[in-house]
Amino acid sequence: MEEKRIGIVGAGISGLLACKHAMEKGFTPTIFEARDGVVGGVWSETIASTRLQTPKDHYSFSDFPWPDSVTDIFPDHTQVSDYIVSYAVRYNILPQIRFNSKVVSVHYQPANEEKAAFSCNGKWSVVVQNLKHPENPNEVYEFDFVVLCIGKFSGVPRIPRFAMNKGPEVFDGKVIHSMDYAAMGNFRAAEFIKNKRVTVVGFQKSAVDIATEIARLNGTRFPCTLLHRTVHWTVPEALVKLLFTNLNRFSEFLIHKPQESFFIWLLALLASPLLWVFSKAVESYLKWIYPLKKHNMVPDHGFLEQISSCKFTVLPADFYSKVAEGNIVLKQSRTFSFCKTGLILQDDDDASPLETDVVIFATGYESDEKLCSIFASNHFKNRITGSSAPLYRGCIDPHIPQLAILGYSESPAILHTTEMQSKWLAHFLAGRFGLPKVSEMEEDSRGWEKCLQKYAGRHYKRACASVLLQIHCNDQLCKDMNCNPRRKNGFFSEMFCPYSPVDYRI
Repeated sequence: MEEKRIGIVGAGISGLLACKHAMEKGFTPTIFEARDGVVGGVWSETIASTRLQTPKDHYSFSDFPWPDSVTDIFPDHTQVSDYIVSYAVRYNILPQIRFNSKVVSVHYQPANEEKAAFSCNGKWSVVVQNLKHPENPNEVYEFDFVVLCIGKFSGVPRIPRFAMNKGPEVFDGKVIHSMDYAAMGNFRAAEFIKNKRVTVVGFQKSAVDIATEIARLNGTRFPCTLLHRTVHWTVPEALVKLLFTNLNRFSEFLIHKPQESFFIWLLALLASPLLWVFSKAVESYLKWIYPLKKHNMVPDHGFLEQISSCKFTVLPADFYSKVAEGNIVLKQSRTFSFCKTGLILQDDDDASPLETDVVIFATGYESDEKLCSIFASNHFKNRITGSSAPLYRGCIDPHIPQLAILGYSESPAILHTTEMQSKWLAHFLAGRFGLPKVSEMEEDSRGWEKCLQKYAGRHYKRACASVLLQIHCNDQLCKDMNCNPRRKNGFFSEMFCPYSPVDYRI
C-alpha cells in the first residue's frame, strides 16, 4: 500500500511535533518553513525580556527533558529557543524541512462523488513560493493529508481601526506593532526606543513586557506610557508555580464537563463554591501584593472568568516598582485617536494630547484571519470564521477533509497540549482508530462550547477548550489511542498529584 504523503506548514513547535510523531509511525512528512534555517516559531524572534509563563516542568517535551544547565523555573527566550532546536536535532527533524518555502495557498481536490470527511481519496494541492528565488514560478505539491502549524501569535497583527484623519497617517512619529519590535532584535530595538517618548497600547503579556523593558532603558527622563482599554489580572511567578502544582484530577472534578454523567454533574455543582472561594482568594492576594486600587488597576471581572478565556499574564517582577518610580505611566481609555504630536484619549480629563514619539501596538494577532488566508476555498475560509465551537479534539474541523490544525488550542501549557494532539493525530494517520461521524463530532464540539461558556462568559474563545480541563482532554485523546488515561500509580497520586508532560510518554 502506498504511503500517505503528509505536508506540514510551519516549523514552529507544533510543526516539529507533528513531524516527529508522524515519523515515528513510519511516515516521511515534508515541512514548509518560510524563514531561512529557523525553527521554533515565535520563540526564535521575540523581545529580549521574554520568559516562559509556564514552569519548565510543564512546558517540556514528554520524551526530551530540559538540560541540567537550565536551572531557572521560568527560562528566558534564548534557553527556550535552544531547547526547541535541540529537540529538532535529537529527532532528526531538520532534514524534513524545506526552508525559504512560503505556502501561498492550499487547495483541496475531492475524489469523484466524495462525501465523507477524511476519506482516503481526495488530495491537497499546496502552492509554495521559493523566497530565495521569488522570481521563479510557484511550485505545487500534492499531499494526502495536510497539517497546518502556522501559529496564533504571529503573521497578521491586530490593529485598531480609526476614522478618517484620526489614524496613524496624521501622526508625525513612528507607529509599529509588537511583532515589528520583536523582529528588530535586541540591539536595534534598544536603539529604536532609546531616549524617546514611547506609548505601548495593550495590557497582555507582550504589552507589559515591552513597557517594562523600555522603562528599564529610558528611566524617568523618558517614561513609557502603557495605554490600555481593559484591565486584566496579572500574576507573579510564585503564584504561577502554586497554580500548576494544583493541576490534578481532584481540581478538575470542580469543573463541569461536556456530556458528563449525572454523578459528575452533581459533584461539580456541589463543589462550585470552592471555585468561587479560589477565585476570590486569588483576587484578594493580588490586591494585597500589588497596588491595584492605588493605580485604578482592579479588573471588573473575576479571575476564574479571565483564565477560562486564556488571558493569563505573568507580570515582570519590577513592573509596579517602575510605575512607582515614574518610569511607567498607566493610562486607561476606551478609545483614542491620533493627532500630529501624539494621541487624544477619550477618557482623559486632560484635553491636551498625550505627546509621544513612538506608538507600539501590543494588541495581539488576527489568528483566524491568518488561518483563513491560506485556504483557496471560500467554503473552508467560512468554516474557520463561521463557527464558535471548538475544533474536534482541538485540531479537527469535521468539514475540512484530510486536514488538521495544530497549535490553535490554547492552554496553561501549550507545548504539552500540542504534543498530545500530535500523538493523537499520528495514531489516526497510522490507522490505529477512526473518527466518528461528522454529526457526532459536531455534537461533541457544541457540547464543549456550551460548557466553556459557563466559565468564560463574554470572554469565551473557541481555542480555550483545555484551559481548565487539560487532564480530561488528555483522557479523551488517550482513550482514542487505546492508551490507559490513568498515568500514575495509586489512588492518592492519581487524584492529588499534578500531571505533567512526563506522565504521557506514550
